[in-house]
Amino acid sequence: MEEPPSTLSTLQAKANQRLQWYLDKSSPHVLYRWLGLLAVALIYIIRVWYLRGFYVVTYGIAIFDLNLLLGFLTPQADPESEGPQLPTNETEFRPFVRRLPEFKFWYAALKSFLIGIVLTFFSIFDVPVFWPILLLYFCILFFVTMKRQIKHMIKYRYIPLTWGKKKYGGKSSGSRQSDRGS
Repeated sequence: MEEPPSTLSTLQAKANQRLQWYLDKSSPHVLYRWLGLLAVALIYIIRVWYLRGFYVVTYGIAIFDLNLLLGFLTPQADPESEGPQLPTNETEFRPFVRRLPEFKFWYAALKSFLIGIVLTFFSIFDVPVFWPILLLYFCILFFVTMKRQIKHMIKYRYIPLTWGKKKYGGKSSGSRQSDRGS
């Protein structure tokens, strides 16, 4: 005979269900989600600036978010790892499918900053370091990584960032209507 679920597991299930409901509601509102992430990131930055510490936590968040950015900019099917392919026409349409979708990128980045804010309440995570070295190392790592990613994009001719619907040349819709009437 099965035991009834405990109160704690019931509360956890309800909290997860409520969180999923909010995430589903926020899904179509891309701009507001990213503005919210920017607000949380600013709160974290102000808190670290005010406390004058937690630079290792900040470095960890930066490395994690750089890894997320790379997943966002990389295609799901990496052309380097695929075997021999049949020849294709250069005008063949191949949609860009990301390894890390935009929503998952946003959600993971949001969680990283929220966890970072929580960690700033515990002094055990405030490891004394010389922060300019961490900043310099992160800047070098970012530059080298993005240089390699941009070379990859150029080599395999893909652009991961697009806005709006692609417009094609040719007759305008107004001229097509006048052609139909004659």
